[in-house]
Amino acid sequence: MRCVCFIEETFVSITRSFPSPAEVKDCLGGQQYIAGDEIATTVYLMQQLGKPLLCEGPAGVGKTELAKAIAGATGRELIRLQCYEGLDETKALYEWEYAKQLLYTQLLRDRLQETLAGTTGLAEAADRLAQEEDVFFSMRFLLQRPLLKAILSEQPVVLLIDEIDRADAEFEAFLLEVLSDFQVSVPEIGTLSAVHRPIVLLTSNNTRELSEALKRRCLYLFIGYPDLEQELAVVRLKVPELNPKLAQQAVELVQKLRDLDLRKLPSISETLDWAKSLVALNAKNLDARTLETTMSVLLKHESDLQKVRRRMNVTNRGVHMDDDDLSQYRWQN
Repeated sequence: MRCVCFIEETFVSITRSFPSPAEVKDCLGGQQYIAGDEIATTVYLMQQLGKPLLCEGPAGVGKTELAKAIAGATGRELIRLQCYEGLDETKALYEWEYAKQLLYTQLLRDRLQETLAGTTGLAEAADRLAQEEDVFFSMRFLLQRPLLKAILSEQPVVLLIDEIDRADAEFEAFLLEVLSDFQVSVPEIGTLSAVHRPIVLLTSNNTRELSEALKRRCLYLFIGYPDLEQELAVVRLKVPELNPKLAQQAVELVQKLRDLDLRKLPSISETLDWAKSLVALNAKNLDARTLETTMSVLLKHESDLQKVRRRMNVTNRGVHMDDDDLSQYRWQN
């Protein structure tokens, strides 16, 4: 990969970058991430425009892995903020280490007494203490959470805000302020600004609708389930020890399962888990016993398992993919 150094108007950023969408595809491939043209182009534009990237799609299709691959390809540290219901500023940005402040207060008790010596009243004592309060409200006692850590990092980083749809709308509004100029105001210290502009990726599993304001701030990328050719390429890359014929059979079956009305469709990550399971079992083909004993790796709800078992009559022979349907699996309507 070629290394390109660049300087932005507001932020100094000297790190590896992608010269073209084709280079994005090659570099992500070097991180074992297979990117199509749309993903490669969007990542390239994210870099060129300096905008965050919002990735939406079902769970397990590679949104988080994309952030990891970008971090690896650009030589940046990955800083991850995992979102959840009730996430607030103190867990995402910063908070004061009160226990540490209290410990220092105890250790410096004698010095504090010397400082207060000679005061004649509470007001005078408070005024004298106020002159020393910067000691206890300094960077030494500031606990950096992922957002502030990304802003203050001495090296360029990739900031992953994972599953933003799990956080509350109030947190989403707060996040917009941080992403607008990559600086934070800490009342006791002042304004802290980024030296290096982070590469920012937000992911969403579509559990709720995100605000239009957030979407306007970001480039948008929807990552859905891959087609057969793409998924087979991923399996062969990630699980090379799986027999090629069995890999083809496994991926074709997963593609067939996604056509059903299931509570949760199998994701790419579950396809990979299944492929690894077949390797661990030293499976040679998808016979009835192998399928029956490993189907729960793909399907995580009992209702889905029962639905598939009702609709699929498995023979004791191996699977042969000579035509368009799964001839050895007779699907019941």
